[in-house]
Amino acid sequence: MVQALVVALVAVLAGGLVYAMAAARVVKQYERGVVLRLGRLHDEVRPPGFTMIVPGVDRLRKVNMQIVTMPVPAQDGITRDNVTVRVDAVIYFKVVDPASAVIQVEDYRFAVSQMAQTSLRSIIGKSDLDDLLSDREKLNQGLELMIDSPAVGWGVQIDRVEIKDVSLPETMKRSMARQAEADRERRARVINADAELQASKKLAQAAQQMSTQPAALQLRLLQTVVAVAAEKNSTLVLPFPVELLRFLERAQQGPQPSVAAGRPQDGSGQPAPERPAEPAEPASPMDPDVVDPAVTAQTFTDQPLPDAPLTDGDTGPDGSLPEAAPDGVPEFDPETVPEFDPEPSGRRRGNPFSHH
Repeated sequence: MVQALVVALVAVLAGGLVYAMAAARVVKQYERGVVLRLGRLHDEVRPPGFTMIVPGVDRLRKVNMQIVTMPVPAQDGITRDNVTVRVDAVIYFKVVDPASAVIQVEDYRFAVSQMAQTSLRSIIGKSDLDDLLSDREKLNQGLELMIDSPAVGWGVQIDRVEIKDVSLPETMKRSMARQAEADRERRARVINADAELQASKKLAQAAQQMSTQPAALQLRLLQTVVAVAAEKNSTLVLPFPVELLRFLERAQQGPQPSVAAGRPQDGSGQPAPERPAEPAEPASPMDPDVVDPAVTAQTFTDQPLPDAPLTDGDTGPDGSLPEAAPDGVPEFDPETVPEFDPEPSGRRRGNPFSHH
């Protein structure tokens, strides 16, 4: 009898141990337990720590309450000013109602990811390119409101949404680079012009101040020479005032003599009257120093000259030249025998068209 009681007790203890092992659950600090008893939600959400469920009847689902960081895949879209961009973002959310996260949505992570992608494409289409590049804080707030509205019913709270990167086409990047370069060049030119204006005003004031004291210009000249000669230079630049050059030029010219001082004086001391200049005699046309008589004695004509040298027999009694053929070439006489010039020069006379 005692043995039977001991065996029964051991069996009960073993059964209790098995039941305890099957019913025991541990919920971590960052988790909450949602119990489904026979498929129905149990009202009590199990806190962190050790908890017991009915084996075979209850089913415990643990829900992570930590903040989840989820990257949103890059989305291609067209902005309001018709620019194709590619934008990716990151979303931070956490579960605030474990029961709703288990009951209201099948997979709250996947639901939040899809909602973030669709909201990101929507915010791209409603924004300009300048807003995407410069006013991201406003876009992040709008994107957070768009995602948080449906996520409230899922027991999920959106903490923050950030746009990470905005990818632009290469053509748009080059255009923006040229625009930025042109804007910087414009500002540089304005700054240089403003500096020139201020410098000109200061120079005008300095010139006005130096004009009152001539020695100041000489001191400034000496300062410039000292500044140039400070380094080991082989060339010394020495400015020379233009006014000094003009003074030396006037001193070199001297006083102009009067006209009366240059005239000869007569016995009374008065300047003698000027004699009228005698007209020069015209040169004689036959003056050998002016014209060669041999040239003036020749008779010129407008008839063409023959190709061969002329002899004494080729000219007429009055020294005129024989008439040439209509085509400008002298007539050829076949009976004329060519004669050679007995002079040592070797020039031949007669028909210029004869052959050797």
